[in-house]
Amino acid sequence: MELSLADRTVAGHTVLEVGGEVDVYTAPRLRERLIELVDAGARDVVVDLERVEFLDSTGLGVLVGALKRLRTAHGTFGLVCAKEPLLKIFRITALDQVFPIFPTVEAATERDGSGPAS
Repeated sequence: MELSLADRTVAGHTVLEVGGEVDVYTAPRLRERLIELVDAGARDVVVDLERVEFLDSTGLGVLVGALKRLRTAHGTFGLVCAKEPLLKIFRITALDQVFPIFPTVEAATERDGSGPAS
């Protein structure tokens, strides 16, 4: 399965919608797109994983790298994920303690203190 990437702005956040499989073959495209967004000035980034069917350790590494890049740039980074198989990966790796994970884009982009912009 191919990787699809599309970005949009929601409530001042850059939302990167990811679809398909994020693996050793496709993760470099995701990394490049995240770097492009940050280099273009995006500081509040949400990665929507709702259409992701598969995520391997290479993909996790790309997400960790993006989090570090945004922290260095004084930005925020959150994930949208409600799929149990993907959530299980984040729990097993303890990355659910590292990433703010939200059930919807709306929850991730709220500015009332519960979203990543807080």
